[in-house]
Amino acid sequence: MSRLRLGDDRGSVVAEFAVALPAVALVLLLGGGALAAGARHVRLQDAAADAARLIARDEPESAAAAVVARAVAGASAAVDRTGELVCVTASAPAGVVAITLTARSCALAGGL
Repeated sequence: MSRLRLGDDRGSVVAEFAVALPAVALVLLLGGGALAAGARHVRLQDAAADAARLIARDEPESAAAAVVARAVAGASAAVDRTGELVCVTASAPAGVVAITLTARSCALAGGL
């Protein structure tokens, strides 16, 4: 018959793993969410640049809004004309994280 000794370390690894697992899972989830938000922001920036060039070539604003909406789901676009510049500000929810991503791009009017 074996006797239980005081100070025995049996089960301590399992207990430490049970405590650390939720923290590791949370870090991985937040890291994945940040990567997804970064990728979404890059797509939003590219769409804003494409939309600004379209409007600078005298395409309708609805075509530019469609480009932004097609590139990033749930995105919207606003057009601002300042002198010879045509600027498009696109915004969309980040997805996993509850923030709004915004991208702005400008093009010279006349399509040059």
